[in-house]
Amino acid sequence: MSMDLDAPVPMTGLQDEPIAATILCCNCGAPIDGTTSAGALCQDCLKLNVDVSQGIQREATLHCCRDCERWLQPPNSWVVASLESKELLAVCLRRLRGLSKVRIIDASFIWTEPHSRRVKVKITIQQEAFQNTIVQQTFEVEYVVASQQCDDCKKSYTHNTWRAAVQVRQKVPHKRTFLYLEQLILKNGAHKDTVNIKEAKDGLDFYFAQRNHAEKMIDFLASVVPCKTKKSQELISMDIHESKKSYKFTFSTELIPICKDDLVVLPLKLARQLGNISPLTICHRVGNSVNLLDPTTLQTTDIPTGTYWRSPFKNLADITELKEFIILDIEPTGQSNGKYFLAEATVARAADLGSNDITYFTRTHLGGVLHVGDSVLGYHISGSVYNNDHLEEMESSHQYGSTVPDVVLVKKHYARKKPKNRNWRLKRMAREYEEEALNNGGRRQEQEANRLEEDFEQFLRDVEEDKELRHTLDLYKVRKERQAADAMDEEEDNESEGEAPQINMDELLDDFDELNMDDE
Repeated sequence: MSMDLDAPVPMTGLQDEPIAATILCCNCGAPIDGTTSAGALCQDCLKLNVDVSQGIQREATLHCCRDCERWLQPPNSWVVASLESKELLAVCLRRLRGLSKVRIIDASFIWTEPHSRRVKVKITIQQEAFQNTIVQQTFEVEYVVASQQCDDCKKSYTHNTWRAAVQVRQKVPHKRTFLYLEQLILKNGAHKDTVNIKEAKDGLDFYFAQRNHAEKMIDFLASVVPCKTKKSQELISMDIHESKKSYKFTFSTELIPICKDDLVVLPLKLARQLGNISPLTICHRVGNSVNLLDPTTLQTTDIPTGTYWRSPFKNLADITELKEFIILDIEPTGQSNGKYFLAEATVARAADLGSNDITYFTRTHLGGVLHVGDSVLGYHISGSVYNNDHLEEMESSHQYGSTVPDVVLVKKHYARKKPKNRNWRLKRMAREYEEEALNNGGRRQEQEANRLEEDFEQFLRDVEEDKELRHTLDLYKVRKERQAADAMDEEEDNESEGEAPQINMDELLDDFDELNMDDE
Protein backbone atom coordinates (compact mmCIF):
# COMPACT_ATOMS: atom_id res chain seq x y z
CA MET A 1 0.00 0.00 0.00
CA SER A 2 1.43 3.31 -1.04
CA MET A 3 0.59 6.90 -0.05
CA ASP A 4 1.04 10.09 -2.07
CA LEU A 5 2.27 12.67 0.40
CA ASP A 6 1.93 15.52 -2.14
CA ALA A 7 -1.77 14.94 -2.77
CA PRO A 8 -4.13 17.66 -1.29
CA VAL A 9 -6.13 16.65 1.75
CA PRO A 10 -9.88 17.74 1.64
CA MET A 11 -11.00 20.09 4.52
CA THR A 12 -14.45 18.79 5.31
CA GLY A 13 -16.76 21.02 7.35
CA LEU A 14 -14.65 24.22 7.09
CA GLN A 15 -15.85 25.38 3.69
CA ASP A 16 -19.55 25.33 4.76
CA GLU A 17 -19.15 28.10 7.40
CA PRO A 18 -18.57 31.64 5.98
CA ILE A 19 -15.85 33.64 7.67
CA ALA A 20 -17.16 36.99 9.11
CA ALA A 21 -15.41 40.09 7.84
CA THR A 22 -14.27 42.14 10.82
CA ILE A 23 -13.52 45.83 10.40
CA LEU A 24 -12.62 48.63 12.74
CA CYS A 25 -14.99 51.46 13.69
CA CYS A 26 -14.01 54.58 11.81
CA ASN A 27 -14.54 56.69 14.89
CA CYS A 28 -13.28 54.80 17.91
CA GLY A 29 -11.42 51.84 16.31
CA ALA A 30 -13.48 49.13 17.99
CA PRO A 31 -13.79 45.87 16.00
CA ILE A 32 -17.27 45.46 14.47
CA ASP A 33 -18.97 43.16 11.99
CA GLY A 34 -18.40 44.73 8.61
CA THR A 35 -21.36 43.00 7.00
CA THR A 36 -23.96 44.45 9.38
CA SER A 37 -22.45 47.75 10.51
CA ALA A 38 -23.92 50.93 9.10
CA GLY A 39 -21.46 53.51 7.87
CA ALA A 40 -18.57 51.69 9.60
CA LEU A 41 -19.80 52.87 13.00
CA CYS A 42 -20.27 50.85 16.14
CA GLN A 43 -23.49 51.01 18.14
CA ASP A 44 -22.13 53.48 20.70
CA CYS A 45 -20.76 55.85 18.06
CA LEU A 46 -23.96 55.49 16.08
CA LYS A 47 -25.98 56.77 19.05
CA LEU A 48 -23.55 59.64 19.62
CA ASN A 49 -23.30 60.84 16.03
CA VAL A 50 -26.74 60.16 14.56
CA ASP A 51 -29.65 62.33 15.86
CA VAL A 52 -33.00 60.84 14.76
CA SER A 53 -34.89 63.59 16.61
CA GLN A 54 -33.44 66.26 14.37
CA GLY A 55 -36.22 68.48 13.04
CA ILE A 56 -38.53 67.88 16.02
CA GLN A 57 -39.39 70.86 18.22
CA ARG A 58 -37.91 70.95 21.71
CA GLU A 59 -40.01 73.94 22.79
CA ALA A 60 -43.67 74.70 22.12
CA THR A 61 -46.61 76.69 23.48
CA LEU A 62 -49.90 75.42 24.94
CA HIS A 63 -52.93 77.70 25.15
CA CYS A 64 -55.30 77.33 28.09
CA CYS A 65 -58.50 79.29 28.80
CA ARG A 66 -58.47 80.79 32.30
CA ASP A 67 -62.26 80.79 32.63
CA CYS A 68 -63.21 77.23 31.62
CA GLU A 69 -59.70 75.67 31.93
CA ARG A 70 -59.91 74.04 28.51
CA TRP A 71 -56.92 73.52 26.20
CA LEU A 72 -56.64 74.62 22.58
CA GLN A 73 -56.28 71.83 20.06
CA PRO A 74 -55.47 73.53 16.73
CA PRO A 75 -56.96 74.86 14.68
CA ASN A 76 -60.03 75.87 16.71
CA SER A 77 -61.03 72.99 18.97
CA TRP A 78 -61.05 73.26 22.78
CA VAL A 79 -60.80 70.08 24.87
CA VAL A 80 -61.24 69.47 28.59
CA ALA A 81 -58.11 67.93 30.15
CA SER A 82 -56.57 67.91 33.60
CA LEU A 83 -52.85 68.20 34.28
CA GLU A 84 -50.82 65.04 33.50
CA SER A 85 -53.83 63.36 31.90
CA LYS A 86 -53.81 61.30 28.72
CA GLU A 87 -56.01 63.91 27.04
CA LEU A 88 -53.45 66.65 27.73
CA LEU A 89 -50.61 64.35 26.58
CA ALA A 90 -52.39 63.86 23.25
CA VAL A 91 -52.69 67.64 22.86
CA CYS A 92 -48.98 68.05 23.61
CA LEU A 93 -47.88 65.45 21.05
CA ARG A 94 -50.07 66.98 18.33
CA ARG A 95 -48.39 70.38 18.82
CA LEU A 96 -44.90 69.10 17.82
CA ARG A 97 -43.83 69.49 14.19
CA GLY A 98 -41.88 66.58 12.70
CA LEU A 99 -43.12 64.01 15.18
CA SER A 100 -45.22 62.29 12.52
CA LYS A 101 -42.08 61.18 10.63
CA VAL A 102 -40.82 58.97 13.47
CA ARG A 103 -42.26 56.13 15.51
CA ILE A 104 -43.27 57.04 19.07
CA ILE A 105 -42.40 54.34 21.58
CA ASP A 106 -43.24 56.07 24.88
CA ALA A 107 -44.29 59.47 26.20
CA SER A 108 -44.76 60.64 29.79
CA PHE A 109 -44.92 63.84 31.85
CA ILE A 110 -42.06 65.17 33.96
CA TRP A 111 -43.31 66.77 37.18
CA THR A 112 -43.17 70.57 37.33
CA GLU A 113 -44.49 73.10 39.82
CA PRO A 114 -48.19 73.81 39.15
CA HIS A 115 -47.62 77.59 39.27
CA SER A 116 -44.58 77.50 36.95
CA ARG A 117 -46.77 77.58 33.82
CA ARG A 118 -44.50 74.92 32.31
CA VAL A 119 -45.27 71.40 31.10
CA LYS A 120 -42.43 68.96 30.35
CA VAL A 121 -42.82 65.74 28.38
CA LYS A 122 -40.26 62.93 27.92
CA ILE A 123 -40.61 61.22 24.52
CA THR A 124 -38.93 58.04 23.26
CA ILE A 125 -38.82 57.54 19.47
CA GLN A 126 -37.35 55.10 16.92
CA GLN A 127 -36.22 55.71 13.35
CA GLU A 128 -34.18 53.90 10.72
CA ALA A 129 -30.87 55.74 10.50
CA PHE A 130 -29.31 53.52 7.77
CA GLN A 131 -30.45 50.45 5.92
CA ASN A 132 -31.43 47.73 8.43
CA THR A 133 -30.29 49.97 11.29
CA ILE A 134 -32.90 51.35 13.77
CA VAL A 135 -31.89 53.93 16.35
CA GLN A 136 -33.92 54.65 19.52
CA GLN A 137 -33.60 58.00 21.26
CA THR A 138 -35.18 59.78 24.27
CA PHE A 139 -35.49 63.55 24.58
CA GLU A 140 -37.47 66.16 26.53
CA VAL A 141 -39.83 68.84 25.27
CA GLU A 142 -40.81 71.89 27.31
CA TYR A 143 -44.16 73.61 26.78
CA VAL A 144 -45.00 77.13 27.92
CA VAL A 145 -48.63 77.48 29.08
CA ALA A 146 -50.11 80.70 27.68
CA SER A 147 -53.56 82.11 28.44
CA GLN A 148 -56.07 82.51 25.63
CA GLN A 149 -59.81 83.01 25.95
CA CYS A 150 -61.92 80.43 24.14
CA ASP A 151 -64.79 81.38 21.84
CA ASP A 152 -67.47 80.29 24.30
CA CYS A 153 -66.03 82.42 27.09
CA LYS A 154 -65.77 85.37 24.72
CA LYS A 155 -69.47 85.07 24.03
CA SER A 156 -70.27 85.16 27.74
CA TYR A 157 -68.92 88.73 27.88
CA THR A 158 -70.65 89.83 24.68
CA HIS A 159 -74.30 90.76 24.23
CA ASN A 160 -76.66 89.09 21.77
CA THR A 161 -74.47 86.09 21.00
CA TRP A 162 -76.81 83.40 22.30
CA ARG A 163 -78.80 81.13 20.03
CA ALA A 164 -81.16 79.55 22.57
CA ALA A 165 -82.60 80.75 25.87
CA VAL A 166 -84.47 78.92 28.61
CA GLN A 167 -86.73 81.13 30.72
CA VAL A 168 -87.69 79.44 34.01
CA ARG A 169 -90.56 81.07 35.91
CA GLN A 170 -92.64 80.35 39.01
CA LYS A 171 -95.32 82.76 40.20
CA VAL A 172 -94.89 82.48 43.96
CA PRO A 173 -93.95 85.19 46.53
CA HIS A 174 -90.64 83.55 47.55
CA LYS A 175 -87.50 82.06 45.98
CA ARG A 176 -87.27 78.75 47.88
CA THR A 177 -87.94 76.67 44.77
CA PHE A 178 -85.23 78.40 42.76
CA LEU A 179 -82.74 78.09 45.62
CA TYR A 180 -83.35 74.35 45.68
CA LEU A 181 -83.28 74.14 41.87
CA GLU A 182 -79.98 76.03 41.87
CA GLN A 183 -78.40 73.39 44.11
CA LEU A 184 -79.66 70.57 41.89
CA ILE A 185 -78.23 72.28 38.80
CA LEU A 186 -74.85 72.75 40.49
CA LYS A 187 -74.73 69.16 41.74
CA ASN A 188 -75.52 67.68 38.31
CA GLY A 189 -73.50 70.22 36.28
CA ALA A 190 -76.49 71.14 34.14
CA HIS A 191 -75.22 74.73 33.76
CA LYS A 192 -71.81 73.92 32.23
CA ASP A 193 -72.92 74.75 28.66
CA THR A 194 -74.51 78.10 29.50
CA VAL A 195 -73.22 81.31 27.91
CA ASN A 196 -74.87 83.51 30.49
CA ILE A 197 -77.24 83.24 33.48
CA LYS A 198 -79.37 86.14 34.61
CA GLU A 199 -81.94 86.68 37.29
CA ALA A 200 -85.31 87.94 36.14
CA LYS A 201 -88.61 88.64 37.81
CA ASP A 202 -90.10 85.39 39.16
CA GLY A 203 -87.26 83.26 37.84
CA LEU A 204 -83.98 82.74 35.97
CA ASP A 205 -82.85 83.02 32.35
CA PHE A 206 -80.30 80.55 30.93
CA TYR A 207 -78.58 81.45 27.64
CA PHE A 208 -76.90 78.87 25.39
CA ALA A 209 -74.79 79.01 22.25
CA GLN A 210 -76.50 75.96 20.73
CA ARG A 211 -80.08 74.78 20.59
CA ASN A 212 -79.32 71.20 21.71
CA HIS A 213 -77.76 72.52 24.94
CA ALA A 214 -81.00 74.32 25.75
CA GLU A 215 -83.04 71.20 25.03
CA LYS A 216 -80.76 69.26 27.36
CA MET A 217 -81.52 71.79 30.13
CA ILE A 218 -85.25 71.39 29.44
CA ASP A 219 -84.97 67.62 29.86
CA PHE A 220 -83.12 68.09 33.15
CA LEU A 221 -85.74 70.47 34.51
CA ALA A 222 -88.53 68.07 33.58
CA SER A 223 -86.77 65.28 35.49
CA VAL A 224 -86.44 67.18 38.80
CA VAL A 225 -89.42 69.57 39.01
CA PRO A 226 -92.98 69.50 37.62
CA CYS A 227 -93.12 72.00 34.77
CA LYS A 228 -94.40 72.67 31.27
CA THR A 229 -92.49 74.23 28.37
CA LYS A 230 -93.46 76.33 25.37
CA LYS A 231 -91.15 76.93 22.44
CA SER A 232 -90.85 79.98 20.19
CA GLN A 233 -88.35 81.04 17.54
CA GLU A 234 -87.25 84.29 15.92
CA LEU A 235 -85.74 84.64 12.47
CA ILE A 236 -82.38 86.45 12.62
CA SER A 237 -81.07 86.21 9.05
CA MET A 238 -81.77 84.39 5.79
CA ASP A 239 -79.63 83.61 2.76
CA ILE A 240 -81.99 83.51 -0.22
CA HIS A 241 -79.28 82.15 -2.54
CA GLU A 242 -78.49 79.06 -0.45
CA SER A 243 -81.87 78.83 1.37
CA LYS A 244 -80.22 79.02 4.79
CA LYS A 245 -81.95 80.56 7.79
CA SER A 246 -80.68 81.47 11.25
CA TYR A 247 -83.03 81.42 14.23
CA LYS A 248 -82.98 82.27 17.91
CA PHE A 249 -84.96 79.83 20.05
CA THR A 250 -86.67 80.65 23.33
CA PHE A 251 -88.05 78.01 25.67
CA SER A 252 -90.47 79.27 28.30
CA THR A 253 -90.65 76.87 31.25
CA GLU A 254 -93.29 77.39 33.95
CA LEU A 255 -92.90 75.60 37.26
CA ILE A 256 -95.94 74.42 39.15
CA PRO A 257 -96.96 77.19 41.63
CA ILE A 258 -97.09 74.79 44.60
CA CYS A 259 -94.14 74.51 46.98
CA LYS A 260 -93.21 72.45 49.99
CA ASP A 261 -95.31 73.16 53.13
CA ASP A 262 -98.07 74.88 51.11
CA LEU A 263 -101.72 74.34 52.06
CA VAL A 264 -103.58 72.87 49.07
CA VAL A 265 -107.30 72.30 48.50
CA LEU A 266 -107.93 69.79 45.71
CA PRO A 267 -110.99 69.85 43.47
CA LEU A 268 -113.46 67.28 44.75
CA LYS A 269 -113.42 65.32 41.49
CA LEU A 270 -109.61 65.10 41.51
CA ALA A 271 -109.54 64.16 45.22
CA ARG A 272 -111.84 61.21 44.53
CA GLN A 273 -109.63 60.10 41.64
CA LEU A 274 -106.53 60.21 43.88
CA GLY A 275 -107.66 57.49 46.29
CA ASN A 276 -110.58 59.48 47.75
CA ILE A 277 -108.19 61.60 49.82
CA SER A 278 -109.45 64.58 51.79
CA PRO A 279 -109.30 67.73 49.61
CA LEU A 280 -107.50 69.73 52.34
CA THR A 281 -103.87 68.59 52.19
CA ILE A 282 -100.30 69.74 52.80
CA CYS A 283 -97.58 69.58 50.15
CA HIS A 284 -94.81 67.72 52.00
CA ARG A 285 -92.44 67.16 49.05
CA VAL A 286 -92.01 68.31 45.43
CA GLY A 287 -90.04 66.17 42.99
CA ASN A 288 -90.96 65.34 39.41
CA SER A 289 -94.49 65.13 40.87
CA VAL A 290 -96.32 66.84 43.74
CA ASN A 291 -96.62 64.77 46.93
CA LEU A 292 -99.59 65.65 49.17
CA LEU A 293 -100.36 64.56 52.72
CA ASP A 294 -103.64 64.59 54.62
CA PRO A 295 -102.56 65.65 58.15
CA THR A 296 -105.71 64.23 59.77
CA THR A 297 -105.43 60.67 58.37
CA LEU A 298 -101.76 60.44 57.19
CA GLN A 299 -102.98 59.42 53.73
CA THR A 300 -100.60 60.44 50.93
CA THR A 301 -100.98 60.81 47.19
CA ASP A 302 -99.00 62.01 44.17
CA ILE A 303 -100.17 64.36 41.44
CA PRO A 304 -98.28 63.70 38.16
CA THR A 305 -97.23 66.68 36.10
CA GLY A 306 -99.60 65.89 33.24
CA THR A 307 -102.56 65.48 35.59
CA TYR A 308 -101.96 68.87 37.17
CA TRP A 309 -101.58 70.84 33.93
CA ARG A 310 -104.77 69.34 32.46
CA SER A 311 -106.73 71.01 35.27
CA PRO A 312 -104.40 73.42 37.12
CA PHE A 313 -105.26 74.93 40.49
CA LYS A 314 -103.51 77.21 42.98
CA ASN A 315 -102.53 76.63 46.57
CA LEU A 316 -104.78 77.90 49.34
CA ALA A 317 -101.93 79.45 51.37
CA ASP A 318 -98.13 79.52 51.27
CA ILE A 319 -95.41 79.73 53.94
CA THR A 320 -95.66 83.52 54.14
CA GLU A 321 -99.03 83.04 55.91
CA LEU A 322 -97.77 80.65 58.59
CA LYS A 323 -98.60 81.54 62.21
CA GLU A 324 -96.85 80.46 65.39
CA PHE A 325 -98.77 78.24 67.81
CA ILE A 326 -97.91 76.77 71.22
CA ILE A 327 -98.63 73.14 72.06
CA LEU A 328 -100.78 73.03 75.22
CA ASP A 329 -101.59 69.33 75.12
CA ILE A 330 -100.81 66.49 72.71
CA GLU A 331 -101.88 62.83 72.71
CA PRO A 332 -100.63 60.27 70.13
CA THR A 333 -103.27 58.06 68.52
CA GLY A 334 -100.87 55.23 67.66
CA GLN A 335 -101.28 55.56 63.88
CA SER A 336 -98.14 56.17 61.82
CA ASN A 337 -97.03 56.37 58.20
CA GLY A 338 -93.27 56.39 57.74
CA LYS A 339 -91.79 59.29 59.68
CA TYR A 340 -95.21 60.79 60.42
CA PHE A 341 -97.15 59.98 63.61
CA LEU A 342 -100.76 60.98 64.05
CA ALA A 343 -101.65 62.84 67.24
CA GLU A 344 -104.44 65.00 68.66
CA ALA A 345 -103.25 68.38 69.92
CA THR A 346 -104.62 71.42 71.67
CA VAL A 347 -102.90 74.61 70.59
CA ALA A 348 -103.10 78.35 71.11
CA ARG A 349 -101.70 81.21 69.07
CA ALA A 350 -98.46 82.55 70.45
CA ALA A 351 -99.74 86.10 69.92
CA ASP A 352 -102.83 85.38 72.05
CA LEU A 353 -101.00 84.11 75.13
CA GLY A 354 -101.74 86.45 78.03
CA SER A 355 -104.50 88.29 76.21
CA ASN A 356 -107.24 85.63 75.83
CA ASP A 357 -107.90 81.95 76.49
CA ILE A 358 -108.80 80.87 72.94
CA THR A 359 -107.55 77.37 72.15
CA TYR A 360 -107.92 75.13 69.11
CA PHE A 361 -108.21 71.36 68.81
CA THR A 362 -106.65 69.72 65.76
CA ARG A 363 -105.15 66.49 64.47
CA THR A 364 -101.55 66.64 63.28
CA HIS A 365 -98.99 64.43 61.57
CA LEU A 366 -96.16 65.75 63.78
CA GLY A 367 -96.85 63.58 66.80
CA GLY A 368 -93.32 62.18 66.73
CA VAL A 369 -91.54 65.52 67.19
CA LEU A 370 -93.97 67.74 69.12
CA HIS A 371 -94.21 67.94 72.90
CA VAL A 372 -96.10 70.14 75.34
CA GLY A 373 -94.66 73.66 75.29
CA ASP A 374 -93.13 73.41 71.81
CA SER A 375 -93.65 76.07 69.18
CA VAL A 376 -95.12 74.99 65.86
CA LEU A 377 -95.98 76.80 62.64
CA GLY A 378 -99.36 76.28 61.05
CA TYR A 379 -102.21 77.81 59.07
CA HIS A 380 -105.06 79.50 60.98
CA ILE A 381 -107.99 78.61 58.71
CA SER A 382 -110.82 79.80 60.96
CA GLY A 383 -109.11 83.17 61.44
CA SER A 384 -108.46 83.82 57.74
CA VAL A 385 -110.59 84.69 54.74
CA TYR A 386 -109.80 82.76 51.57
CA ASN A 387 -111.24 83.50 48.17
CA ASN A 388 -111.00 79.96 46.87
CA ASP A 389 -113.74 78.13 44.94
CA HIS A 390 -112.44 74.68 45.89
CA LEU A 391 -112.55 75.53 49.63
CA GLU A 392 -116.12 76.78 49.31
CA GLU A 393 -117.03 73.61 47.44
CA MET A 394 -115.47 71.51 50.21
CA GLU A 395 -117.27 73.40 52.99
CA SER A 396 -120.63 73.03 51.23
CA SER A 397 -120.24 69.31 50.56
CA HIS A 398 -121.91 66.76 52.88
CA GLN A 399 -118.86 64.50 52.94
CA TYR A 400 -116.13 67.03 53.83
CA GLY A 401 -118.05 70.07 55.15
CA SER A 402 -117.64 69.08 58.80
CA THR A 403 -113.98 68.03 58.48
CA VAL A 404 -112.45 71.46 57.84
CA PRO A 405 -110.17 72.10 60.87
CA ASP A 406 -109.56 75.44 62.52
CA VAL A 407 -105.78 75.00 62.47
CA VAL A 408 -103.47 72.93 60.26
CA LEU A 409 -99.99 72.42 61.77
CA VAL A 410 -97.11 72.21 59.31
CA LYS A 411 -93.72 72.00 61.03
CA LYS A 412 -91.95 72.50 64.33
CA HIS A 413 -90.57 75.97 64.93
CA TYR A 414 -87.09 76.61 66.35
CA ALA A 415 -86.61 80.16 67.64
CA ARG A 416 -83.46 81.81 66.32
CA LYS A 417 -82.58 85.34 67.37
CA LYS A 418 -80.10 85.79 64.54
CA PRO A 419 -78.63 83.71 61.68
CA LYS A 420 -76.49 80.87 62.91
CA ASN A 421 -72.75 80.77 62.20
CA ARG A 422 -72.92 77.42 60.46
CA ASN A 423 -70.10 74.98 59.89
CA TRP A 424 -71.24 74.36 56.31
CA ARG A 425 -71.89 76.32 53.14
CA LEU A 426 -73.64 75.93 49.81
CA LYS A 427 -72.32 76.77 46.37
CA ARG A 428 -74.07 79.59 44.57
CA MET A 429 -74.64 80.14 40.89
CA ALA A 430 -74.55 83.41 38.91
CA ARG A 431 -73.94 85.52 42.02
CA GLU A 432 -72.48 88.36 39.98
CA TYR A 433 -75.72 88.78 38.09
CA GLU A 434 -77.72 88.96 41.31
CA GLU A 435 -75.47 91.67 42.68
CA GLU A 436 -75.51 93.56 39.39
CA ALA A 437 -79.30 93.60 39.44
CA LEU A 438 -79.53 94.67 43.06
CA ASN A 439 -76.81 97.32 43.20
CA ASN A 440 -78.62 99.84 41.02
CA GLY A 441 -79.72 101.82 44.07
CA GLY A 442 -83.16 102.73 45.27
CA ARG A 443 -85.47 101.61 48.02
CA ARG A 444 -87.08 98.93 45.88
CA GLN A 445 -83.75 97.22 45.19
CA GLU A 446 -82.89 97.30 48.88
CA GLN A 447 -86.19 95.65 49.79
CA GLU A 448 -85.65 93.02 47.13
CA ALA A 449 -82.17 92.28 48.50
CA ASN A 450 -83.54 91.89 52.03
CA ARG A 451 -86.27 89.56 50.79
CA LEU A 452 -83.75 87.41 48.95
CA GLU A 453 -81.60 87.21 52.07
CA GLU A 454 -84.59 86.12 54.16
CA ASP A 455 -85.55 83.47 51.61
CA PHE A 456 -82.00 82.12 51.56
CA GLU A 457 -81.87 81.99 55.37
CA GLN A 458 -85.20 80.13 55.44
CA PHE A 459 -83.88 77.70 52.84
CA LEU A 460 -80.78 77.01 54.96
CA ARG A 461 -83.01 76.28 57.96
CA ASP A 462 -85.08 73.89 55.84
CA VAL A 463 -81.87 72.07 54.90
CA GLU A 464 -80.95 71.71 58.57
CA GLU A 465 -84.39 70.45 59.58
CA ASP A 466 -85.06 68.08 56.67
CA LYS A 467 -82.67 65.13 56.39
CA GLU A 468 -84.23 63.89 53.15
CA LEU A 469 -83.62 67.28 51.57
CA ARG A 470 -79.93 67.22 52.58
CA HIS A 471 -79.38 63.92 50.78
CA THR A 472 -80.21 65.58 47.44
CA LEU A 473 -77.71 68.45 47.91
CA ASP A 474 -73.95 68.92 48.18
CA LEU A 475 -72.93 70.60 51.45
CA TYR A 476 -69.37 71.80 52.05
CA LYS A 477 -67.33 72.44 55.16
CA VAL A 478 -66.32 75.92 56.26
CA ARG A 479 -62.64 76.72 56.63
CA LYS A 480 -61.27 76.22 60.13
CA GLU A 481 -59.95 79.77 60.46
CA ARG A 482 -63.41 81.20 59.76
CA GLN A 483 -64.98 78.81 62.26
CA ALA A 484 -62.52 79.91 64.94
CA ALA A 485 -63.29 83.58 64.26
CA ASP A 486 -67.03 82.93 64.71
CA ALA A 487 -66.75 80.59 67.71
CA MET A 488 -68.03 83.15 70.24
CA ASP A 489 -71.02 84.09 68.11
CA GLU A 490 -71.81 80.43 67.56
CA GLU A 491 -71.96 79.77 71.31
CA GLU A 492 -74.42 82.64 71.71
CA ASP A 493 -76.52 81.26 68.88
CA ASN A 494 -76.65 77.81 70.44
CA GLU A 495 -77.90 79.30 73.71
CA SER A 496 -80.69 81.14 71.92
CA GLU A 497 -81.63 78.24 69.61
CA GLY A 498 -81.87 75.53 72.23
CA GLU A 499 -82.32 72.21 70.49
CA ALA A 500 -82.22 73.53 66.93
CA PRO A 501 -81.13 70.75 64.54
CA GLN A 502 -77.54 70.67 63.34
CA ILE A 503 -75.78 68.92 60.46
CA ASN A 504 -73.13 66.30 61.22
CA MET A 505 -69.65 66.80 59.81
CA ASP A 506 -69.87 63.36 58.17
CA GLU A 507 -72.50 64.72 55.77
CA LEU A 508 -70.22 67.53 54.49
CA LEU A 509 -67.79 67.47 51.58
CA ASP A 510 -64.20 68.70 51.89
CA ASP A 511 -63.98 70.64 48.64
CA PHE A 512 -64.41 74.22 49.85
CA ASP A 513 -61.88 75.96 47.57
CA GLU A 514 -64.44 76.61 44.85
CA LEU A 515 -66.96 78.24 47.16
CA ASN A 516 -67.64 81.96 47.24
CA MET A 517 -67.12 83.19 50.80
CA ASP A 518 -69.51 86.10 50.23
CA ASP A 519 -72.51 83.91 49.49
CA GLU A 520 -74.38 84.76 52.66
